[in-house]
Amino acid sequence: MVSGEKVMIAQVFLDKGAIVPKHQHHNEQITYILSGVLRFWIGDDQKEVIDVHPGEVLHIPSNVWHKAEALEDTLDVDIFSPPRQDWLDKTDAYLRGKG
Repeated sequence: MVSGEKVMIAQVFLDKGAIVPKHQHHNEQITYILSGVLRFWIGDDQKEVIDVHPGEVLHIPSNVWHKAEALEDTLDVDIFSPPRQDWLDKTDAYLRGKG
């Protein structure tokens, strides 16, 4: 993970079956899949389902609810603007299984 003043980039590896629980954040997010497949549920009602494959990019606007599941072992690059302070502080309990 590398963070500047206005942008953060992080490489994320998720084992097949890993779940990123439903959440939202004020950060705009761009996810680029290097390998594997991530399924995203977008919106508070989670009605929009998008599978993102290698070489594909998903943009998630600020404050949009989303959830993800790794359909395969997956390596992605996540870009956030502004940087995710909860990641920097390690206070992202929803992702660390503490929320």
